[in-house]
Amino acid sequence: MSITPAQAARQELTGFEGRLTGPDDPGYDRARTVYNAMIDRRPALVARCTAPEDVSSVVGFARDHGLPLAVRGGGHHGAGLGVCDDGVVLDLAPLKDVEVDPKARTARVGGGCVWSEVDRATHEHGLATPAGIVSTTGVGGLTLGGGLGHLTRAHGLTVDNLLGADLVLASGDQVRASATENPDLYWAIRGGGGNFGVVTSFLFRLHEVSTVVAGPTFWPAELGADVLAAYRDFIPHAPRELNGFFMFGSVPPAPPFPEELRLRGVCGVMWCRVGDDTELAATEMAPLLSALPAPLLHAPAPMPHPVLQSAFDAVYPPGDQWYWRADFVDEIPDEAVALHARFGAEPPTWKSGMHLYPIDGAVHDVAPTDTAWGYRDTGWASVFAGVDSDPANAELVKNWSVEYSDALHPYSAGGAYVNMMMDEGQERVRAGYRGNHPRLARTKAAYDPANLFRVNQNIQPVQGA
Repeated sequence: MSITPAQAARQELTGFEGRLTGPDDPGYDRARTVYNAMIDRRPALVARCTAPEDVSSVVGFARDHGLPLAVRGGGHHGAGLGVCDDGVVLDLAPLKDVEVDPKARTARVGGGCVWSEVDRATHEHGLATPAGIVSTTGVGGLTLGGGLGHLTRAHGLTVDNLLGADLVLASGDQVRASATENPDLYWAIRGGGGNFGVVTSFLFRLHEVSTVVAGPTFWPAELGADVLAAYRDFIPHAPRELNGFFMFGSVPPAPPFPEELRLRGVCGVMWCRVGDDTELAATEMAPLLSALPAPLLHAPAPMPHPVLQSAFDAVYPPGDQWYWRADFVDEIPDEAVALHARFGAEPPTWKSGMHLYPIDGAVHDVAPTDTAWGYRDTGWASVFAGVDSDPANAELVKNWSVEYSDALHPYSAGGAYVNMMMDEGQERVRAGYRGNHPRLARTKAAYDPANLFRVNQNIQPVQGA
């Protein structure tokens, strides 16, 4: 009688310090659950690792037994790439250390951290690094895919602030990647996702960011075409210290939003101006506001950076149904504006919406071939997110996301931000990396020739690609 992978792991991983959970063990369902409730996969083993040595042993176990291997940091990816059927989930959650060096302005961060833990530690010193817009997101997944967020225009992508990383390779070896150590690997992990190894710690550059002037400006959704056209013309010329992403959505049904606006369909801008100068922020926002009718709500205000980072956490807790699509966008012609106004004003549920994240400012300071993240000359990253808490609405939100993105795709730059893609096939993965894909495929062949790390937006290894 054959034994299960969980039984085999208990026999073979004698030095393992973490927790091994199989389908017959208490807590299995909790151990396999990820952020997106639309994902329901049943791994043969969930291994919670407490140290790089644990990671090495689990990688070796999956490799030697020919089992699929999924690596989970925060578990936030929409496609559920932190879990797999009938394979091994390598859970990094216990690797939580955050060490801040305020003099060097760096932070060393464990691979199992989520961004709220990093923001809290760095904010004590008046420092921060670019880190998305939802603080429950895992550091690993967001970083390795690129890292767009509130600080992008001022300080670049998260990968632009990644100084180095410690990894466990498919061989089980522990290595460091930086500008001086394994520089080809360092290049690849800055945007190439989890294709090259398991990152057990990151070293980030920090910036002086403590208080920001942040908050939304909302207009009625029916003004979407006018607002988007004005935003399109405004944001590329705004100071890089002023970030603002465009959105279609609904006003959340809770404080601090006025009762009369709750659940109303809106379009608008979510602002983040680095610093606490409200007058300067108002001056910089004024050209957009003066070009449009008076908004329903204009609420930018000074707040600690971690408060902004966590502003969406309560709106989007774990357990919602998610289906999203994405594209990079060079330009937004009037025809695309009209399509956005049509779809964006009619979301299927109040949590569903569309965001356009600006990609300029500090992002354009880096050349397209300097990192694996190659869309340095584009203008925006769009994401079409169908979201609802009711499983009965799963198809509804999926269909809206697909129809919306399909309608706008002809106006895209061709590829998409890999952190916001579903499982859409190799053609879409290649398009996401453009001319950097051949080098990524060669690097993959050097570090993971058997493609052990394939439960991801997969870069397939190609010798001499």
